[in-house]
Amino acid sequence: MGRQSCFVPFVYVLIITLACSSSLIHAKVVEHTFHVGNMTTRKMCQERTIIAVNGSLPGPTILVNEGDTLIVHVLNKSPYDVTIHWHGIFQLFSGWADGPEFATQCPIKPGNKYTYKFKVTKQEGTLWWHAHTSYMRATVYGALIIRPRLGRKYPFPKPYREVPIMIGEWWNANVMDVERIGMSTGGVPNISDAYSINGRLGDLYPCSKKHTYKLKVTPGKTYLLRIINAALNSQHFFKIANHKFIVVAIDASYTEPYRTSVVVIAPGQTVDVLMETNQPMADYYMAARPYNSAAVAGPFSDDTTTTGIVHYIGGPTKNSTPIMPVLPALNDTATAHKFYTNLTGLTTSRFFVPVPRHPDEKMFITFGLGISVCGTPNACINSPFGPMISFAASMNNHSFELPTSTSMLEAFANGVKGVYTEDFPDHPPLKFDYTKANLSSSLWMTEKSTRVKKVKFNSIVEIVLQNTALLTPENHPMHLHGFNFHVLAQGFGNYNSKKDRRKFNFFNPQERNTIAVPTGGWAVIRFRANNPGVWMMHCHLDVHMPLGLAMAFVVENGPTLSTRLPPPPADLPRC
Repeated sequence: MGRQSCFVPFVYVLIITLACSSSLIHAKVVEHTFHVGNMTTRKMCQERTIIAVNGSLPGPTILVNEGDTLIVHVLNKSPYDVTIHWHGIFQLFSGWADGPEFATQCPIKPGNKYTYKFKVTKQEGTLWWHAHTSYMRATVYGALIIRPRLGRKYPFPKPYREVPIMIGEWWNANVMDVERIGMSTGGVPNISDAYSINGRLGDLYPCSKKHTYKLKVTPGKTYLLRIINAALNSQHFFKIANHKFIVVAIDASYTEPYRTSVVVIAPGQTVDVLMETNQPMADYYMAARPYNSAAVAGPFSDDTTTTGIVHYIGGPTKNSTPIMPVLPALNDTATAHKFYTNLTGLTTSRFFVPVPRHPDEKMFITFGLGISVCGTPNACINSPFGPMISFAASMNNHSFELPTSTSMLEAFANGVKGVYTEDFPDHPPLKFDYTKANLSSSLWMTEKSTRVKKVKFNSIVEIVLQNTALLTPENHPMHLHGFNFHVLAQGFGNYNSKKDRRKFNFFNPQERNTIAVPTGGWAVIRFRANNPGVWMMHCHLDVHMPLGLAMAFVVENGPTLSTRLPPPPADLPRC
């Protein structure tokens, strides 16, 4: 008995130790090297030099399992500054790796390098990475796919194959010049010339018949399409002729299965769908065209259609004309709103977070287009508003300006004053009929500033995002760095706190990192600020963010060493 009594506790300890360490055994380090540099490509009958990663467009697809540590060495061989943002990654206590230029780091200068290192935790699904330096995002992007850790399964039947589908945007010009010229003259950058699917424009564009993405499928199988909108300025309708989808995840958050024949996806968003290959042996177009919600003051995007081909293996191989899907109209807000509002969270998934019920901070943020005073007369020569006045965008009437001498996160970590101010307002300076058309031009003027909202660690933040019609109502995709949020409700018109709070979904709301706020409408989101550092919230239309449609949250350090922002990496770029 004495030997047994000594042996039994040892066995228990061994079992517990093995159980606790199993997740560590399964977790691994995934390492990549990104060479950011010039690449020559030919599209639409023209040869162009673009900036790309490892000589490909899109760039490398990163595959990890939940719990892995990702290390990416970025070597900047391009003539421009660059940073990389890991869109949707929580960056729990690794804010130095988030990537937005002058928010969490200074840019990587030409000829220099920086290593991003972070753990991928409490997330599964489809995310992506992209440059967070001006318009470079047009060609510097790729998929980031998080599979369940070993031994765990998807909350849906295992697909036969997984396929990333990245919708991109193409200019027959140097995209860095497109932005620079547009912004430096008081107007907006020129619209794009085409869209792409997995870097290929599709055969509806000139000289592009041989440059069409083709997905070869086996009949009678289920495919998981990981759809990513990497376009700069356009939401998209996406369809495959004669095929239906089941939405199972958005922004790396599982959803209740939702059946649909069309996917609507805003820049920055991801949608995972299951598709059965149950149609006759033939070729079928997959197609994406813009959802253009702006009524006037535009357009900010072109209205062309990009295509790929779904080819059934064993079907016709030559002279076959693919079947084209019937796409919604460019301004089909009803279809867009139906899709966005019918998505709900999967409460039984392992990482679903119940809605926090008692917010500590309540904010009402109006946002949209406006105007501001130019710094010099030459900066407004193309402005439609006359001399010394340029396009602008704002949140609560503040048009955000990034610092240039240091990053906001460095200022936060080192207690440096004067880089930003902690007085971003919780409400707009004036109450008015936010979504009324033809509002007085006296409401258009915005104030340029670098204001942030400071919140305590672990506080609950609720935000009413209210669209305005100062120049035009428009559906804006708003992206929050560092967190997912619950979408409690959304609708059209002006938000009414008494009436609209009854619509809040506290049971199974969708969780996202990017929400398309309805055109001429509002959305209410809520999140827990459990990650110290500086986190941007901005419009993911790249034509609007440089105009100032952004703000930032500063989340204070937590009470213990493990809940504080760690020191910066030794190789953090300097301004």
